[in-house]
Amino acid sequence: MQHDIEIMTLGAEELESHLPALAAILHDCVTGGASVGFMQPFTLEEAGAYWRTVQRAVACGESILLVARLRDEVVGTVQLGLSTPPNQPHRADVKKLLVHGAARGKGVAGRLMAAVEAAAMQAGKRLLVLDTATGEPAEALYDHWGWHRAGVVPDDALFPDGRFCSTTIFYKTVDRFVESRKQ
Repeated sequence: MQHDIEIMTLGAEELESHLPALAAILHDCVTGGASVGFMQPFTLEEAGAYWRTVQRAVACGESILLVARLRDEVVGTVQLGLSTPPNQPHRADVKKLLVHGAARGKGVAGRLMAAVEAAAMQAGKRLLVLDTATGEPAEALYDHWGWHRAGVVPDDALFPDGRFCSTTIFYKTVDRFVESRKQ
């Protein structure tokens, strides 16, 4: 199944034609209970407005947007946030790993994460940071993919239904030289 997954980097103009699919993915994740920054009720219009902000970030070089296509349908996405303070030119943030519920369990998230790590190396970033809801399935995936836990912030956010949600912070070094020294 993983050989059917195509990963693409979208520019700001390309994002326009994929906006309905991206809005549907975000809407599906939020209505499914994912703590990714939005509260219920959550509309497709709100999801579309979010992707317009991403489009602006991509246009000015602050973010790289990757999407996964499964049999020619966009089913997942992840972003690499490149906008960091001057004292962190080596770091980037992995943001909003989202996979539509109908495509989960097919290797989409793993392919997206491998691609975002490659994009980070290409952009000259060697330290990646992300956060995820503590106790949710994604937390175990990051462990499996070799990310390191930096810690947990209790009651850091809310689930879309209003319940408190702790956040686990992860980091990973993707510099080839540093990785090869560990072996």
